[in-house]
Amino acid sequence: MIPRAVKTDSPGFGHRHSERRRRRSTAALAGVVLTLLILPLGVLALFSVTRAYFYPQLAPDDWNLRAWRLLLHPGSEVWGAMATTVFVGLAVVAVALVLAVPAGRALGRHSFRAKRLVEFLLLAPLLAPPLVVAMGLDFAFLRLQLTNRLWGVVLVHLVPTVPYAVLVMSGVFANYDQASEDQARTLGAGRLDAFRYVTLPAIAPGLVVAGVLVLIVSWSQYILTLLIGGGQVVTLPILLFATSSGGDTALTSALALITIAPVLALLLLTSRHVSRMPAAQIGLP
Repeated sequence: MIPRAVKTDSPGFGHRHSERRRRRSTAALAGVVLTLLILPLGVLALFSVTRAYFYPQLAPDDWNLRAWRLLLHPGSEVWGAMATTVFVGLAVVAVALVLAVPAGRALGRHSFRAKRLVEFLLLAPLLAPPLVVAMGLDFAFLRLQLTNRLWGVVLVHLVPTVPYAVLVMSGVFANYDQASEDQARTLGAGRLDAFRYVTLPAIAPGLVVAGVLVLIVSWSQYILTLLIGGGQVVTLPILLFATSSGGDTALTSALALITIAPVLALLLLTSRHVSRMPAAQIGLP
């Protein structure tokens, strides 16, 4: 039998063909991104388990876990720096979200004359050179006696993180349907109850995205932490830069992996859930 010819000019065939092409392109792009992410981590992992590794060696001659034993020892500074980094990050997330929800609602739901100016001022700390911002904040925090203090570091981390949180929440509220909230108010719910039982569940995915973004930015801060913390507040990035100046490649590589591991784990845990959410709920058009 002669097989029946496939009608390639039909709309269904074209749609399926374009869908397959789109999936292949997405898979290829994801493969490239994963490769670019995994290769540097693989190099760090390799350097962390050897004393010496020189070109053109394909593999180190001396394999050992000296760096990992030193860093994971109960008396290591890593544990204190990790606890400080986690505390600062979670505190910054909590404060940033409290500020971002009303600000994002105002920018996302309302139009007013100075809206563009407010958005520009909101992004100004991100547009200016980080060192300039850090020096200006250092002078201000000195007068407020907030330098060399943990809460001073928390407050200064709000400067680069709050703009991201507000931008995400403004996108969430721009797509937010207020009819359910208005209906709850009409049925007798108070403003706080309507926010708790109606608004908060609706914007929860956006809060997760904003919180993760804020935590990542706070986690990686070095200059602001160094200037305001004055060396008294030791986070993982501060410890990493101090270790790198010692010239111990294995120790620096292992500590770099420890510093980035919690962030990667958080991204992997949240990305699976966020990818299933509607785009409007996470602030996307």
